[in-house]
Amino acid sequence: MSKVLSVQDLHVSFTTYGGEVKAVRGVSFDLHKGETLAIVGESGCGKSVTSQSIMRLIPNPPGKVTGGRILFKGRDLLKITEPQMRKVRGADISMIFQDPMTALNPTLTIGEQIMEGILQHNDVSKKEAKQKAIDMLKLVSIPNPEERLKQYPHQFSGGMRQRIVIAMSLVCEPDVLIADEPTTALDVTIQAQILELFKEIQKKTGVSIILITHDLGVVAQVADRIAVMYAGKIVEEGNRREIFYHSQHPYTQGLLGSVPRLDLDGEDLIPIPGSPPDLFSPPVGCPFVPRCEKAMEVCDRVYPVKTQLTDEHHVDCWLQDKRANQVKLSSVSLTIR
Repeated sequence: MSKVLSVQDLHVSFTTYGGEVKAVRGVSFDLHKGETLAIVGESGCGKSVTSQSIMRLIPNPPGKVTGGRILFKGRDLLKITEPQMRKVRGADISMIFQDPMTALNPTLTIGEQIMEGILQHNDVSKKEAKQKAIDMLKLVSIPNPEERLKQYPHQFSGGMRQRIVIAMSLVCEPDVLIADEPTTALDVTIQAQILELFKEIQKKTGVSIILITHDLGVVAQVADRIAVMYAGKIVEEGNRREIFYHSQHPYTQGLLGSVPRLDLDGEDLIPIPGSPPDLFSPPVGCPFVPRCEKAMEVCDRVYPVKTQLTDEHHVDCWLQDKRANQVKLSSVSLTIR
């Protein structure tokens, strides 16, 4: 598969009264044409900041991308001008935000909001834009689209508003769709419908999807690959089968252990003890050490080198690296060769 998007060693910080918060610390991943990459992790691990950095939506100040590259079809999005980036947003890369109610303007009809993107990025008449908006509402399975185009956001249910936001993000036929917690505020039945809708749309349009979520139960249905984030870093990445059946990082295993399962009826869920680290002063070693039952002395002193388990599966964990025993903890300068 051809590579559509490549994030390389991305660093993002926020300047606050208390100091500098290092929200994203060297994140790298690739997105290929027609695939769904899920980025999962607890709240505060840097998932949304990573996605907003791709769209160049980090407010500066207080936020700032301090390092790395974001390559879209070979072009670094961090180096282009803001007018050039405005042409990319919505047309080439689109984003679905967490809350559909705040993503929609309550004073404008649904039709006006969907047509705005079409008229902004395409040289078409209002009549053509209206027909395109109707077609998009049909694509996301909203009944009677001609009439509903004239209605306002408050006249739709939560699930319908989410479908409208999806229609708005896809109306210009982008190559990449970033969905930030698209099912968080929805009940289980509507969640299933929205996830099924993503699969249908991807099959019809070939769009590449980045799915941001904290719910591994959601990604089990739609993700081709999964990247697990913790404390601003991707600590494990692999295809769906590798992550669910052969996960190696204790944090990934902890996330899986806290997901309800039908085949474990009556058994208690196993929560991950403790809290994520303070990113004002990130730990030198593995950030999961205080919560990890398998932590060794080296874990607290040196960040683990990436271990490639298969062609698609890699993990940052000393438990998988034979070099852990070779690190001289007593030396002043800790280096790994």
